[in-house]
Amino acid sequence: MIDRMVVLVAATLFSVAAFSGDKIISPDLKVDLDVIVDSGAVQPVGGVSAAGQPDPAALEVFAKSGYTTVIDLRGVQENRGFDEPAVVESLGMRYVPFPITGLEAISYENAVKLDELIATSDGPVLVHCGSSNRVGALFELSKRLKGADVDEAMSYGVEAGLTSLAAPVQDLLDQE
Repeated sequence: MIDRMVVLVAATLFSVAAFSGDKIISPDLKVDLDVIVDSGAVQPVGGVSAAGQPDPAALEVFAKSGYTTVIDLRGVQENRGFDEPAVVESLGMRYVPFPITGLEAISYENAVKLDELIATSDGPVLVHCGSSNRVGALFELSKRLKGADVDEAMSYGVEAGLTSLAAPVQDLLDQE
């Protein structure tokens, strides 16, 4: 457990250290939306970026940076503050709703489905929820399915935004 906490702390510190002023030194899986809006650019990691809820200005940066798809993990009842599908489509990107609501939706099955959605894109993909916590949870499960050890999968999940869902995801990993 202590080793896993060290991984969580190290991943968080790495994310903070990746920024110097307003310039992005290296791309992060979970992007800071304020930073990308200020800089006007974003770079995917392995063809994908994770984020919390973007606003229209952030979506514009993703579109200008060549992103082709936005996968939204938020449920229909979650207020986005604007008509996200309309904004995404007006920017020339494809909007894909994939609601992940409730703990039961954090599953290996949904991690596979998310991977399939990402694979159908013909360019970089933004995957988001409200805070990127659900994104990180599914990314961690996906990484584990692809053969990563538990610590590597956990680190990847944290890098993608996993926070309060870490314990339920760990429970799934422990059931293996």
